[in-house]
Amino acid sequence: MARRYDSHTTTFSPEGRLYQVEYAIEAISHAGAAVGLRTSEGVVLAAEKKILSKLLETSVASEKMCKLDDHVAVAVAGINSDANLLINSARLFAQRYTAGYSEPVPIEQLVHHLCDQKQGYTQFGGLRPFGVSFLFAGWDKSSGFQLYQSDPSGNYAGWTATAIGANNQAAQAVLKSEYAPNMSLNAARKLAVKVLKQTMDSTILMPDKVEMCEVACAYEVPSEKHIRFRMASDKELEELCGLANSATLPTS
Repeated sequence: MARRYDSHTTTFSPEGRLYQVEYAIEAISHAGAAVGLRTSEGVVLAAEKKILSKLLETSVASEKMCKLDDHVAVAVAGINSDANLLINSARLFAQRYTAGYSEPVPIEQLVHHLCDQKQGYTQFGGLRPFGVSFLFAGWDKSSGFQLYQSDPSGNYAGWTATAIGANNQAAQAVLKSEYAPNMSLNAARKLAVKVLKQTMDSTILMPDKVEMCEVACAYEVPSEKHIRFRMASDKELEELCGLANSATLPTS
């Protein structure tokens, strides 16, 4: 029955399903995992970086983490080429908002704009859904630190902690049992790496297979002038992976 309705994104099956959208969401579950955790001090994003061959020259630029603006970052799970198009659109929207209103774009407004674009590709003939999910981390003066997840259908939701990509159910189980809203930013980094280790096939977590970034405040009192996007250094990743591999990860 599905084969009669799965060739077009605009055709509903008798059960009310859009199979091409469901196939796009299923493709995300085979991508490298990404994890996001929100704390009162900032938002941490971590992702698995898949290295297909040891002969591959790894790029200096991040594959899974992208800066959209000084106060917002995104983690990617899915097809990177699809993600690049949407990320460029989000950056352009953020800069146009800043130019027009002389203030940083609110996080949910940016997420809403991007999800409208993703939803449009599920509604018109001749198009296919974007095969990518995002975790957005950011801060604005109205809502503070925020974490959002979006999927290929164009839906999005706010989270305190979540995971997307391969083995995301196992990651969600760890987050449910160990995440605490009052945890520190450093504890969130450690938990993010621990969750990634649970989702990966290898027993030893190597620093070159992990990417991590954070959107946090440089001072105790958050303000738009003090919010910074920062990528974790190689030394930090080596230390965090060492803790994860030794199974001595404190969460506070």
